[in-house]
Amino acid sequence: MPRRTALTVKQALTELSRPGPAGVQRGDLAATGLPGMLFTPRSGRGCPVVVFGHGWLQPPARYVGLFRHLASWGFVVAAPATQRGPFASSTSFATDLRTALDVCSGARLGDGGLTVDPAAMALGGHATGGGCAVLAAAEDTRVRAVFTLAAAETSPSALSAASACTMPALHLAAGEDLVAPPVGHCEAIARAWAGPVQLRTVTAASHLGFTEGWHWSQLLVHGKAESRTQVITKAVITAFLLRVLTKERRYVSLLDGDLRRAAISYQRGSRPVRA
Repeated sequence: MPRRTALTVKQALTELSRPGPAGVQRGDLAATGLPGMLFTPRSGRGCPVVVFGHGWLQPPARYVGLFRHLASWGFVVAAPATQRGPFASSTSFATDLRTALDVCSGARLGDGGLTVDPAAMALGGHATGGGCAVLAAAEDTRVRAVFTLAAAETSPSALSAASACTMPALHLAAGEDLVAPPVGHCEAIARAWAGPVQLRTVTAASHLGFTEGWHWSQLLVHGKAESRTQVITKAVITAFLLRVLTKERRYVSLLDGDLRRAAISYQRGSRPVRA
């Protein structure tokens, strides 16, 4: 089979902004004993796994577009729906994220025509869910990649946990975040990261810009859903996960160069997201 040519930044952004080639099916984690959502390709062998943590007070349903997008590109995506109250436990939610990894690696998915690759697992999350993903990654050697959206500090500290994370990471900060300002949260976590790391700042994005639709929590939390923020987020995260978990080089230009709406703010190493 001939080797596919790498795309330019513009070509990669255009292609990865659109759904991938796989059909998508939706499931329910509750059948395995853990409340939450599950999205998978309709078929596939050795699919990589992504477990995602929601933000403070946010239901997983506010990220469905991202989940469907990743599933269309061949990923099995699980999103626990636990710890959604105002006094949620970061420790418990990090444990739930790790349990979701167990579920995806050990449960029967689909009609038996779908299998996962236990050596290709990633964690991601938004806001405190991003901080909890860092906590979980620091304790789980199965995790090969981490991405966060407007990551927020947690208790126990995600900033401290980052120093134990050696896997590649991509952190996306929101340029207009009034809840978890990038310097004190996302950037601090990125700078403390022990492994290869890249931080991008999405301009004009608010704390809730990564979410979809309307939710009552917007009365308490600054920001709202932003379609432009979601488009760039889907493309960059997909490029990152394809590169690290599947070794796909076709979209690497999207990781190497600056983007007009998501410039590189910090990175360790000239090519930090290449496994």
